[in-house]
Amino acid sequence: MVELFQGQPCRRIRIACGDTVLVALQGAHVLSWVSSGRERLFLSPANHWDGHTAIRGGIPVCFPQFNARGSLPRHGFARNLPWQAAQPVEQADHAQLDCTLRADDHTRAIWPQAFEAQLRVRITPGQLQVTLSVDNQGPTPLSFSGALHTYLAVDDIAQARLSGLGGQAEWDALTDARAPADAALRFEGEFDRVYAAATAPLLLADGAHRIEIAQSPQWADTVVWNPGQTKCAAMADMTPDGFSHMLCVEAAQVFHPVDVPAAGRWQGWQRLRVVA
Repeated sequence: MVELFQGQPCRRIRIACGDTVLVALQGAHVLSWVSSGRERLFLSPANHWDGHTAIRGGIPVCFPQFNARGSLPRHGFARNLPWQAAQPVEQADHAQLDCTLRADDHTRAIWPQAFEAQLRVRITPGQLQVTLSVDNQGPTPLSFSGALHTYLAVDDIAQARLSGLGGQAEWDALTDARAPADAALRFEGEFDRVYAAATAPLLLADGAHRIEIAQSPQWADTVVWNPGQTKCAAMADMTPDGFSHMLCVEAAQVFHPVDVPAAGRWQGWQRLRVVA
């Protein structure tokens, strides 16, 4: 059943323990994940909600381009377009929703590729997994970059700590500096860094709350981002204090595009698990 949130059509899935996920059809965008009675994702209260402007917060699907690294609109077009949702599958201990975006005249006008993208959103008690699949339906190879641009909710970014990337290659997009990552990342001011993805899950500690963050090896990079107070104040779709309540930890493909052969398929996921 389609429901409206801020005037936009959405689908909701739920399981017996009370965990729920809300997905907007625009962008197959996960807007909310409530687990153990707590909202685990950040969603900006200053969004425009016009059905085509990118939604700030939740889990945007950045495809087929990461940021402005190419000739397409920033972060690609998938997050701005309507996706088709299948009938949800709901059982007591798991629920799943599949959404699909197919190439059409609009996408071919800016990216001449024959493709089908699918986002599978699956919850089990205390866990959310989001899987992006890309099918190349054309006769030539297809290349893309992108991300699952996850905004995690925190009570106070100044108290948040992210561990698990220690020793991984780090690129600071603000200073263009490269170095091995610290064992624990702390956030004071604007933070925008790309890491070589770790093989083991990361842990975001926010006071008494903890989220484990894992990604499949098909995503080569992990992006960690917070706009900080100054940049946040200049963003039209964020409230001035929004930066203090969110941290993006993204499963991403930034530096080297994914190549999908003709008639081939690529698939990558990010998994969030409540630890406390």
